[in-house]
Amino acid sequence: MAQAQAPIVHPPLEGAQLVIGTIAVSLAVFMNVLDTSIANVSIPSISGDLGVSSDQGTWVITSFAVANAISVPLTGWLTERIGQVRLFMASIVLFVISSWMCGLAPTLPFLLASRVFQGAVAGPMIPLSQTLLLASYPRAKAPMALSMWAMTTLIAPVAGPILGGWISDNISWPWIFYVNIPVGVIAAAATWAIFRDRDSAIRKAPIDTVGLALLITWVGSLQVMLDKGKDLDWFSSTTIVVLALTAIIAFAFFVVWELTADHPVVDLSLFKLRNFTGGTVALSIGYGLYFGNLVLLPLWLQTDLGYTATDAGIVMAPVGLFAILLSPVTGKVLPRTDPRYIATASFLVFALCFWMRSRYTTGVDTFALTVPTLIQGIAMAGFFIPLVSITLSGLPGNRIPAASGLSNFVRIMCGGIGTSIFQTAWDHRSILHHTRLVTQANPYNPTFDATVQQMNQLGLSQQQAFGLFNSMATQQAAQLGVNDLFYISAGIFIALIALIWITKPERSHGGDAGAAASAAH
Repeated sequence: MAQAQAPIVHPPLEGAQLVIGTIAVSLAVFMNVLDTSIANVSIPSISGDLGVSSDQGTWVITSFAVANAISVPLTGWLTERIGQVRLFMASIVLFVISSWMCGLAPTLPFLLASRVFQGAVAGPMIPLSQTLLLASYPRAKAPMALSMWAMTTLIAPVAGPILGGWISDNISWPWIFYVNIPVGVIAAAATWAIFRDRDSAIRKAPIDTVGLALLITWVGSLQVMLDKGKDLDWFSSTTIVVLALTAIIAFAFFVVWELTADHPVVDLSLFKLRNFTGGTVALSIGYGLYFGNLVLLPLWLQTDLGYTATDAGIVMAPVGLFAILLSPVTGKVLPRTDPRYIATASFLVFALCFWMRSRYTTGVDTFALTVPTLIQGIAMAGFFIPLVSITLSGLPGNRIPAASGLSNFVRIMCGGIGTSIFQTAWDHRSILHHTRLVTQANPYNPTFDATVQQMNQLGLSQQQAFGLFNSMATQQAAQLGVNDLFYISAGIFIALIALIWITKPERSHGGDAGAAASAAH
């Protein structure tokens, strides 16, 4: 086995190089995150064009998510063997090639294979973007680096459905993948120009084949279970039960193996660190709530309030306004402030937004929908930056890629879990509320009887009146179900504040993120 090289120390970037490097890394991250959501609204177009059912078409999303979830935690191990700059460059170039393959796909199997390839090569991109940015900025300006990273990570999931819907409606679905090509080419060229001489040391550690096989097994089983659970009615399906058991057993073996292996493929020992564990868990659960609601709100608007996909996207768009404006402010304030205060304020604002949404009625107007979305941008500006700085606080530079990869992996998995839980919980709560509402529909209820008589006077038959009442009850039940989830989300965000305060970020001249940046150098 080759001996580890001495750590390579690179000075911070300056001037135009710093600007170009930041833009290059941010473009790569934006392109990556955009692809996690851009295909969601285009499934009907893709399915129709390729001659498959919508249920088969959803594998376009699932295949990417599974491959991406498996490759993200491998970032630290791959970085040691390849080098962070070479790995980041390879991710961008292969992502562009896979995007081109997706757009050219003549059949569903070819498209799915291309999406698996795309998700796999995309994995290291986000964790390494954090590492490269932190190493590029002077210690005191490291929070600003994280603010640039956070803006792209927060805006892309909102922009994805809007852009995907517009492209599908006005051009054709292959272009949701082709748009990555010019962005990726620019990002790759700029990255190579700025970072090619700033690679990390390489250590040829043995390949942990058992750990890798177990990782693929449990993550793949869990991800497919989450994506297909709702369609297959969860644990009433033998397929879902088998996937769940496979995931649990493989995960148990994976944890034991990785904690005892000499060269683990995923460094689980990071969870022994208070800051890493507290920051990662708070960030991941918070992201799961955010992402679950990000899927739930447009779905409710489209299925029950009659909004088009584009209109629903426009309602969600204002969330980016304050996030873009305030993220740099957070980056400037963070070095002089305990990041736990900023994260706490962020979670309180999130709770306020979801509480406001829990007061919605079926007659809610666009203004009432937009106000909490606008305010949520304030919470988002203080969400990623302080929690990432807490998570990476005090880590030596050689552990940052592994820590960033593992933290992002947990966050992405929680996003998937949040989406599945919210959609299933909404169905169950809607059914419960519908049952309660229709029990009032009997001739012994004077209010119901008067309502039916009023409908009869308007020219509706008895059967039509009952049908209209049932339709109104269904809409009201969906509204009450969504309100329940908004209210619960508010409460969980309040409870998560306790997790933030179990951490003890290490203070330094440049703040917590500065410490991470210094180590990354």
